[in-house]
Amino acid sequence: MPCLVTVGGFYGDEGKGKIIAYLAKQDNPSIAVRGGVGPNAGHTFAFNGRTYKVRMLPSTALNPSTRLLIGAGVLVNPKILLDEIAAFKSDDRTFVDSQCGIIEQNHIGRDSTDSHLKSRVGTTGTGTGPANADRALRTLKLARDIPELSLFIEDVSNSVNYALDSRENVIVEGTQGTFLSLFHGGYPYVTSKDVTASGICADVGIGPKRVDEVLVVFKSYVTRVGGGPLQNEISEEEAKKRGWLEFGSVTGRQRRSSPFDMELAKKAVRINSATQLAVTKLDVLFPESAGIREYAKLPSTARRFIEEIEGETGLKVTLIGTGPDLDEIVDRRP
Repeated sequence: MPCLVTVGGFYGDEGKGKIIAYLAKQDNPSIAVRGGVGPNAGHTFAFNGRTYKVRMLPSTALNPSTRLLIGAGVLVNPKILLDEIAAFKSDDRTFVDSQCGIIEQNHIGRDSTDSHLKSRVGTTGTGTGPANADRALRTLKLARDIPELSLFIEDVSNSVNYALDSRENVIVEGTQGTFLSLFHGGYPYVTSKDVTASGICADVGIGPKRVDEVLVVFKSYVTRVGGGPLQNEISEEEAKKRGWLEFGSVTGRQRRSSPFDMELAKKAVRINSATQLAVTKLDVLFPESAGIREYAKLPSTARRFIEEIEGETGLKVTLIGTGPDLDEIVDRRP
């Protein structure tokens, strides 16, 4: 479909990077545009034995024909962005909205030393919260004020809407997860803005009638970093035994974990007006499903798990991750 919005269904860490990188390879979108908070979210994907991580660019960066856009609602750390542009050799196809907010060193300092943010909420220390606070106070510098970014400045909303008018394929990439939303998560253990599908659309400057599909990504179990509620949380020892012990891609902090939460999943479907679902890391929950790419070849236990999600949510699980590599996916789309 011309406009697909992808968001996380739990607390981030759902594997959105892998799903979006796969879609970029399969569907060859002309534009991928990132919404969300900023470099506090890391997306990871693997291809041909190599692992890639992005914190500013969309996860479609490996597709050389896809333009990489960053929406006005996103905070930019210029050094991180410029390093990623160099790493992916994407200087001729990366564009930043002139109204993106800029993270400066003072924001990182405040984020790292504020006892409420660091010790209680458990933020990443990347400066996004203080930068968004300054944006609300209308004192934040914008991308148009930064000479190093001058070659990359564009009206991203215009570009995306023009592409949609021309019926081009556009992927809108969200960050974090539904229940880290400032408005819909377990406040105060949340990120510094709304990261649901409607918030992501506002970030990039498209109205709700422009969206054709909303893909909500779940992991086969739940993880989160930092403070806040986590229903049925298991111990570190139990997580290690199950193979669920993970570490954040930005901070390296250990993720807390719990079994798949169906009620949370159903709420995420409602909040985001989801039209289809993806489930990642099925191979961690059901090791015998590792590397399988056809639904009928999945073990019956794994199929029952997917079918329970479909029955409870009323939506089809169109993409199922069965391993870390980009192509280790069961694709059930029409």
